[in-house]
Amino acid sequence: MKLRDLAGHDFPELAELMQGTAGDLEVTGISSDSRKIRPGMLFAALAGSKADGSSFVGDAAARGAIAAIAAHPADAGIPVLVVANPRRLLALAAARFYGAQPQTMVAVTGTAGKTSVASFTRQIWAHAGYAAAQIGTTGVISPSRNDYGSLTTPDPVDLQKLLAELAGEGVTHAAMEASSHGLDQSRLDGVKLSAAAFTNLGRDHMDYHPTVEDYMAAKMRLFDTLMPKGAPAIIFSDDEWAGEAIGAASAAGLDVRTVGRKGDYLCLKRVEHFRHKQMAEVHVGQEIFEVDIPLAGDFQIANALVAAGLAMSTGVAASLAMAALENLVGASGRLELVGQTKAGALAYVDYAHKPDALEKVLASVRPFTTGRVIVAFGCGGDRDKGKRPIMGDVATRLADVVIVTDDNPRSEVPDVIRSEILAAAPGALEIGDRAEAIRKAVSMLQAGDTLIVAGKGHEEGQTVGSTVLPFSDHVELRKALEELQS
Repeated sequence: MKLRDLAGHDFPELAELMQGTAGDLEVTGISSDSRKIRPGMLFAALAGSKADGSSFVGDAAARGAIAAIAAHPADAGIPVLVVANPRRLLALAAARFYGAQPQTMVAVTGTAGKTSVASFTRQIWAHAGYAAAQIGTTGVISPSRNDYGSLTTPDPVDLQKLLAELAGEGVTHAAMEASSHGLDQSRLDGVKLSAAAFTNLGRDHMDYHPTVEDYMAAKMRLFDTLMPKGAPAIIFSDDEWAGEAIGAASAAGLDVRTVGRKGDYLCLKRVEHFRHKQMAEVHVGQEIFEVDIPLAGDFQIANALVAAGLAMSTGVAASLAMAALENLVGASGRLELVGQTKAGALAYVDYAHKPDALEKVLASVRPFTTGRVIVAFGCGGDRDKGKRPIMGDVATRLADVVIVTDDNPRSEVPDVIRSEILAAAPGALEIGDRAEAIRKAVSMLQAGDTLIVAGKGHEEGQTVGSTVLPFSDHVELRKALEELQS
């Protein structure tokens, strides 16, 4: 593809350069990693947290790059497309280079619930007969693949390559998670969205965003920048930030559709909680549906309603969507029941690694817990330190037994991380070894108790220093339960 075709018409400052011989250059690939550059490729020089990509333009040219995208001019003997937002140009160029996308794309943003909403939306579409996929924290799932992943929102080049592959496999509908990082860094700018959703906002990523208002603004870029006017915006009405989300979507000229107890599109009228399911009465216009959702936790009803809103806004009939909710399978590591003791105590794994999510998951199991709520959790290193005492306080208030352990310490000293949690968790047990903490928690279970192992969810490794060690909460919890039963 010619360079002028990749550049498009979104950046007027490139018009003169593209009219010259540079515009006729044939591009064979795109990368923002100079080490991956091969002859004929376009190099995107992006500013990172540790280095400015502009310093690698020369290296990319030496490896065969025929042009570069950058925020500043560079003398490397190749044309440099200088724009104020190189990330946006990269995303748009990648979309043009790979071309194909599933016909119906939706994205969901929010602090918690993104993975579940993407998963539930895919399942509802599949129930309605569509070839559907999901992209996000747990990887990529489609009719032909189930690939484990680690990034909530992939790099724009990888994302566009993936979308083209999915379209080539026959996928017509895809739901993806939109993280604040991904939105702020323009990773989704080349995705053609049919609808989008907002779940909630809580404290997270304060190591990246200066304030919670900046965090929300990054989330709202999904509505005010990426969505076409008139497209449906599904918003969970019961969150305290719903008003701001509604305001942003309305100002952007979107079709606002709220769901929840205050919802005008899908209105939740009544809920009955059970250990393994919830019965919900949902009003859709003049229709009333009695739905048995086979998942525990009030927040899962919220996620299910947002997903139903997305599916219905992209062509699924209300009756089909409500029927699909009765067959939902929870996303990996999202209040996932791993097992139970002979006495009937339940043991769950949940990805909650921020205050709001931990509060919701602990509160959600209380209605069906006749004994004690036990929680084992930690906090990740090299991340927002301010949430550590907040999470310690949440656990102490909402659980009867608290065990503070290690999450992913990364480059920090694990003892220090635990001490910052324990400062607000008087009476909590401290067991640094996560496997031992899980065994201890299981050994304490009595009839009527509920155990939550929180923080890592679907993850299959524990990052200590720069090393990722094999570790799974699911595996360790099953082992501990088996040992208890033997």
